[in-house]
Amino acid sequence: MLKRCSISLLLLSFLLGGCSDSETSKQMDYDETKKMIVDILKTDDGKKAIRDVMEDEEMKQNLVMNEKDVKNTIEKTLVSDKAADFWKEKFKDPEFAEAMATSMKSENEKLIKNLMKDPEYRKMMVELLQDPSIETEMKNILKSTEYREHLKQVLQETMDTPEFQSKFKGLLDKAAKEA
Repeated sequence: MLKRCSISLLLLSFLLGGCSDSETSKQMDYDETKKMIVDILKTDDGKKAIRDVMEDEEMKQNLVMNEKDVKNTIEKTLVSDKAADFWKEKFKDPEFAEAMATSMKSENEKLIKNLMKDPEYRKMMVELLQDPSIETEMKNILKSTEYREHLKQVLQETMDTPEFQSKFKGLLDKAAKEA
């Protein structure tokens, strides 16, 4: 199979290769050759030839990246200072941040649920919440005007829902009958 592809490529290069005297002719030959090769690769036969080459075990071995290459790539593209600046800039865009949060939501939920089952993690969370400085901060947040306004808005929105109004009406009717 690899022989057939190699022979096809060799034949193609002989057919497409040519000698020319002028520079324009060379450029024109290059552009025409490039177009022809692209057209050939887009055909069913061209796609099949590429698939055959990609299925060859020797080719697969050459394409597989080793762990060291993957690690180096990650370090260069995700962990570098340049990458950190890139991600900081990207997360300033609210649409991008929302899309990332949405795409990661289910995985984050799984992670948190698994962590909550871990006794060591739970112990650390309890210790954190019992820390006097955290407790003081939480009290300050809960007492803040901003939080109270937010809570008021949430309560108002809840009371405006038909479900809440129906339940509240049912409770009032029940209380009136008992009285």
